[in-house]
Amino acid sequence: MNAPVTLTSRRRFLQTTLAGMTSMPVWAAPLGANGDVRVAVIGFRGRGRGHIKELMKVPGVRLVALCDVDQEVIDKQVAELSKQNVTVKTYRDFRECCADKNIDAVTIATPNHSHVLIALTALQHGKHVYVEKPVCHNLVEGRKLMAAATKAAAKGIIVQHGMQRRSDLGWAAAMAWVNEGHIGKKKLSHALVHGMRLSIDKVDAPQQPPATVDYKLWSAPRPVLPIMRKQFHYDWHWQWPYGNGDIGNQGPHQYDVARWALNDPAVLPQRVMSLGHRWGYVDDGQTANCQLAFHPYEPVPLLMDMFGLPMKNMDKKSGEPPYKGIRTGNIIHCEGGYVAESKAYDNEGKAITKFENFLTGPDHMKNFIDSVRAGKYTKDVLHIRHGQQAAALSHLANTSYRLGKAMKNEEIKERLQGDKMGQAMFEGMLATLAANQINTEVDQVIVGPWLDFDPVNEVFTGEFAAEANKLAQEEYAAGFELPEV
Repeated sequence: MNAPVTLTSRRRFLQTTLAGMTSMPVWAAPLGANGDVRVAVIGFRGRGRGHIKELMKVPGVRLVALCDVDQEVIDKQVAELSKQNVTVKTYRDFRECCADKNIDAVTIATPNHSHVLIALTALQHGKHVYVEKPVCHNLVEGRKLMAAATKAAAKGIIVQHGMQRRSDLGWAAAMAWVNEGHIGKKKLSHALVHGMRLSIDKVDAPQQPPATVDYKLWSAPRPVLPIMRKQFHYDWHWQWPYGNGDIGNQGPHQYDVARWALNDPAVLPQRVMSLGHRWGYVDDGQTANCQLAFHPYEPVPLLMDMFGLPMKNMDKKSGEPPYKGIRTGNIIHCEGGYVAESKAYDNEGKAITKFENFLTGPDHMKNFIDSVRAGKYTKDVLHIRHGQQAAALSHLANTSYRLGKAMKNEEIKERLQGDKMGQAMFEGMLATLAANQINTEVDQVIVGPWLDFDPVNEVFTGEFAAEANKLAQEEYAAGFELPEV
């Protein structure tokens, strides 16, 4: 009979585990019995529940473990699985889960700030990793993840992103069609995230975490900070220590497709500028709820257009403002027309063609499992670098925004001279803000500086380099530092 796990033995286990996390493992996790791929899902209060459902549909996959810092979430999911005669091992601590040698792969759907810490820990134990967007919370973490994934790939270990559109047959067909030149040369890759994010309210004093949550583990790798939000779960998205705003929440999906439309540039652009604000309410959120970001790739630029308020009167019933019929999605602007999600149009807005199997293509999770079995990426579009680059674009935009200052509209228009599309998007933003009774002459736009960026070393250079590079990294709590790669 196994000896009971005491507090002392658990501490010794974790100390031993952390002490060994200094280099990549010399072993790689083999497939489970009978060739099954044994998977653990880490974080499943939200998107992770989707992971569970998707994994259980893939032949030859066994869900063997679940890990979450919230015991209530664990108990609820275990009860649900028991109805399907599925029994799993459960963990509160991701370090213990990653050390389990009966697990071949982990999927990660925890809050943004813990993605890279958990991914690196899993790689240290030879696990294959599927990590949700954004794959990293800052630029430094992204570089570390890429370095670790490169070493892992040499050992046949897969690290895949959670950009489901990369497995979509409809988008693949649209990209091929555009590259064949049917509507001429590309002019702009346009990412849109128009989704209402209303106020999260404001608290008067720090809140207590839910009784069922291990708050120290939830916070990791951040230090334990006062909880300044009414809703503990989800509203962390709008606070900088944990989230990245909607440009780093939904945004990476659209950034990824926007990069794909540019034939996946090998490196990030050399400059970035972002503007916006948190308009319409005063709450505990820190991130912008409306934001434009300019990424001047050569020869075709990329524009992120994020708007989190309704069309008018601050009334959510009015819906989100559409652009060419799209609210959240992607538009590829070309000389002779444009592609807006599943359809292509001429310059007069007349539909030319429709792409079949749009957003109904092969299962992204199945493609991950196929790559795990093969010991290599079965498709280049599954490579973690796509997830890292998409996340990095959101970090670049947020860095510029966070260094911004209030500016008058006429000054902003002068700054955007020569960028016809940028001017049009800014005018559209102002018009919709006005329709929501927001006076931007009073509640002015926050405009970030143009930041110079070294895309090879992925560091900021130039006038604002010191401030920008400081925002590219964060504080890590003792015992939860990122492992060396």
